[in-house]
Amino acid sequence: MSADRWYKNAVIYSLSLDSFLDSNGDGIGDFAGLLDRIDYLQGLGVTAIWLMPFHPSPRRDHGYDVSDYYGVDPRYGTLGDFVEFTQACRQRGIRVLMDLVLNHTSTEHPWFQAALADRNCKYRDFFIWADKRPEDADEGLIFPGVQETTWTWNRHAQAYYFHRFYDFQPDLNLANPQVQAEMLKIVGFWLELGISGFRVDAVPFLIAADGINVKDPEPAFEFLRHLREFAQWRKGDAVFLAEANIPPEDCVRYFGETGDRLQMMFNFPVNQTLFYALASGDTAPLREKLQASRDLPPIAQWAHFLRNHDELDIARLPDEQRKAVFSTFGPDEEMQLYDRGIRRRLAPMLGGSRAKLELAYSLMLTMPGTPVIRYGDEIGMGEDLSLPEREAARTPMQWSAEVNAGFTPCDEPVRPVIDHGPYGYRKVNVAMQRADDGSFLRWIERMLRMRKELTEIGHGEFTILDTKSHILAMQYTYEGRTSLFTHNLSDRKVEFAVKLDDKSESVRPLVCLQTNRSIPASDDGSHDLVLEPLGYRWFRLGGLEDMIVNGGPAADTPVRVVQ
Repeated sequence: MSADRWYKNAVIYSLSLDSFLDSNGDGIGDFAGLLDRIDYLQGLGVTAIWLMPFHPSPRRDHGYDVSDYYGVDPRYGTLGDFVEFTQACRQRGIRVLMDLVLNHTSTEHPWFQAALADRNCKYRDFFIWADKRPEDADEGLIFPGVQETTWTWNRHAQAYYFHRFYDFQPDLNLANPQVQAEMLKIVGFWLELGISGFRVDAVPFLIAADGINVKDPEPAFEFLRHLREFAQWRKGDAVFLAEANIPPEDCVRYFGETGDRLQMMFNFPVNQTLFYALASGDTAPLREKLQASRDLPPIAQWAHFLRNHDELDIARLPDEQRKAVFSTFGPDEEMQLYDRGIRRRLAPMLGGSRAKLELAYSLMLTMPGTPVIRYGDEIGMGEDLSLPEREAARTPMQWSAEVNAGFTPCDEPVRPVIDHGPYGYRKVNVAMQRADDGSFLRWIERMLRMRKELTEIGHGEFTILDTKSHILAMQYTYEGRTSLFTHNLSDRKVEFAVKLDDKSESVRPLVCLQTNRSIPASDDGSHDLVLEPLGYRWFRLGGLEDMIVNGGPAADTPVRVVQ
């Protein structure tokens, strides 16, 4: 197992600094607050922390409108605070990833301001301009209903500038070698300060040679290769994790056929079909997307998630499947966003059902790749739909039943803390769940510990076994180890038989990692299994009876709900 492929068996925790913990009472989370919770994250089982943007920014788009790539927003602390944080992570074996926003800057960035002031300066070509409004200016909108155009007139520049996203985020012209050189300098700078990798924002929209192609831009694939080469020359185990909501069959171009581009990508198609499976009980589309996700270069890896900092984007689902997901998880208009997604947290989407939460997490943790967890989901936090757009799922972390959930003593936190209803901080917080061995937080800790021991998921080959459509049974093999993960997406008890793909192994018993019970093979080499409604079981082939890990309730144990 290669040490420089640490991401193959990682557990990534995604957080926004401003919402995590305020250390100085100004109502905004910061690096000092995060440093105070490093041991909590280590105890949870986290091996890598992904930080949302923390650069200086007007923060009109949660920090993705960067005004200085080389700095730390003073609200979060200083570069010294950042280095102290990365050092503390290194001491605990935790790696740090950060957002890399290559697609655009803020209109307040000095590059853009210089471009406005002087048409002949080098920074003018850092951005994309048109003297006349392009005919397709109203096409290719990322935020329909909020965004009106992709080209905006600037009276100082006396020209239109291109912005794939909001009008305060002008796109960078990555066809310009000087822009590419700046991006490499930025990557090198943060690697020197302790970063182990980058989550690359909006990769499909990185503009290449034909920078004004709005309908079907060609991503800067060669630049991605240069970026990878440069980072690994500076730091051998540095990784890039791409945000690209595209079909699995197109992803090989981002990984590179020989694995010479990006190492990791979020698997959005699997994410969308997983939610359809949870909504309908039908795993067929999920199986299809999993099969389409095969045959990666050896160094490449998928990242799997349930919810992230944006909306749950289900735009690529067929109409009937999309309707089923909306109807089940976001039936009200206020729960939906951009005509394509749901802006809710995981726990309320699943109705606060402990059984459904466990099933969802069990599915995600056993997908072929690396799991990514969003802050607060480990305790079942809710959303605040009174907040605009994606802010609904970005409320402060709920640490305790103290004022403002223990997030800040300030009367005006960066966003309101959820203080009422079944997900209010007095009912859902870390302190209460840490004191309860049966809590969802404790369950997550046990499952993450077990997931890290099952290296075959991140490194091995998988086979989807033949079962009924409401059952998903996946087998993994790696370095002589074989495991089996079974899930029942229906609301009724099921009895079924599975036959492992490797017949020579089938005669060995399966050992359940939740109960430590041994299930012998039948005469035909199959194993007879039972799953409770919305049940799950993780197995390894025999010889591991001494590996007792309590991951979930036994079949005869009643399931507790979150609230």
